[in-house]
Amino acid sequence: MGISIWQLLIVLVIVLLLFGTKKLRNMGGDLGAAIRNFRGAVKEGGDEAKEAADAADAARIENDSEPTADAATMSAKERESA
Repeated sequence: MGISIWQLLIVLVIVLLLFGTKKLRNMGGDLGAAIRNFRGAVKEGGDEAKEAADAADAARIENDSEPTADAATMSAKERESA
């Protein structure tokens, strides 16, 4: 029940008659440019997301290495009781 090769050829001929080869060539070029732009935007977005994640990781590591106010207060209390 699928589409046969003859049915596809008939549809192709009808499309060629309706639009013409020049119009189809322009549409194909426009479609190719759109796909290239989309891929570039996705890649840029992925690069920006990776940079943001790296910056967040670096900030988290920096915050983890600095003593917090609670830790400093606890150290002072422990020194007083000792």
